[in-house]
This record gives sequence, C-alpha cells and structure tokens, in this order.
Amino acid sequence: MIKPLNNNVVLKKEKKESKTASGIILSNEKEEPEYAIVVAVGDGKINDKGQLVKPNLNVGDKVVYKSYSPTKVKFDNEEYLILDCEDILAIIE
Repeated sequence: MIKPLNNNVVLKKEKKESKTASGIILSNEKEEPEYAIVVAVGDGKINDKGQLVKPNLNVGDKVVYKSYSPTKVKFDNEEYLILDCEDILAIIE
C-alpha cells in the first residue's frame, strides 16, 4: 500500500459510468470526475507553534479535489492520486 508522508493524501478515482435506456454501460474517458475516495492519509504537518496538525480526512471519505493538482501513481495495476490535503475542496456526505 502507498503511505503518504506529511500532509499528503492518497485518493482513488471512482469510475464514472453512464447507462443507456436499454442498459448498455457507456464509459466516457473525456469526462473524468473531480471526486475520489480517500485510501490513505498522511500524519499531518507541523504548524508555527511546533504542534502536529492532522488532516481532517478519514479513509473512505468521498472528496472533491483540485483537478490540476494531483500526482498520478500506478501501484499494483491500480491508478492512485497523491496530493496535498489543502488541495481537497470538500467532503461529499
């Protein structure tokens, strides 16, 4: 598994599929979702007072992220995204 360092998180994009009226599943590669599932969270970063500040994310959270920000990594034939916690814009509930 990939263990992010500091204030980084590892995300796995969800596959977006569309169905036709007859039930045929269409996959549109051009429309990549800007949301993903958190699979690992780093330990956090040290603030100005020397205290460790942990990210407010949990494994399994569905999040919206800045689409230009992540680094793509392939591990065990799966594609993951690694980005700074501050580039996560929202948690989808």
